[in-house]
Amino acid sequence: MRYGLCLANIGSYSDARAVAEFAAEAEVAGWESLFVWDHLAFVWGMPSADPWVVLTACAMRTSRLLLGTAVTPVPRRRVQNLAHTVGTLDQLSGGRVVFGAGLGGNRGEFERFGEDFSRARRLELLDEGLAVLRQWWDGEEVDGIALRPPPTGRVPIWVGGNSAEALVRAARYDGWIADSTDPERMKLSPAQIAEKSRGLPGELAVMGYSDRAEPGAYEDAGATWWLESLHDRRGTSEENLAVVQAGPPA
Repeated sequence: MRYGLCLANIGSYSDARAVAEFAAEAEVAGWESLFVWDHLAFVWGMPSADPWVVLTACAMRTSRLLLGTAVTPVPRRRVQNLAHTVGTLDQLSGGRVVFGAGLGGNRGEFERFGEDFSRARRLELLDEGLAVLRQWWDGEEVDGIALRPPPTGRVPIWVGGNSAEALVRAARYDGWIADSTDPERMKLSPAQIAEKSRGLPGELAVMGYSDRAEPGAYEDAGATWWLESLHDRRGTSEENLAVVQAGPPA
């Protein structure tokens, strides 16, 4: 199992410079990836940062870390802009981007901007968007248009969510990001991870708290990545930085 970090893009982590510092410390300490949330928390009066700007800052401070989102709600993004942004970051980082994709579960982040939050519409936009992204990032044309320049390498698509639909979708792409934590606890046990992922190909990333759960038990259940979750509810910025500097729990 490999070890990465999952940081919020809100609160203390709305400063891209601070997250880039975390990324630099993480690479030195032996972590292998850094994922960030993708929320529009300013809708609720909270500070938040654009995840792709944050990851660009991280790319400039690192040379080995894989960089991605956990997860981007594809239905509230214009797919052509998303393809362009991710492709540009992949070029900049030397092929280090992992795209975490999801349905989007925060009603206000859609409806307060006049977007349709119906599940049927979000599912339609997610499936259509992922199909187009896969084609463009693989160098194919869509309606006579090719993305130029294409990404440096093949951008992996990891699908988030715990529903049966999400797992079917994850099997069509490159991995599953389990929705395994909330701000207070682990939401999925190793047994639940094993049950949900049975027969699932590709990567299996578990977001978790190593002070509340045993990463090795999730590895035994099939996890290929442990993403240590860090946010304001977990601890202060100084406490979380200490977790990063201590290195992976294994």
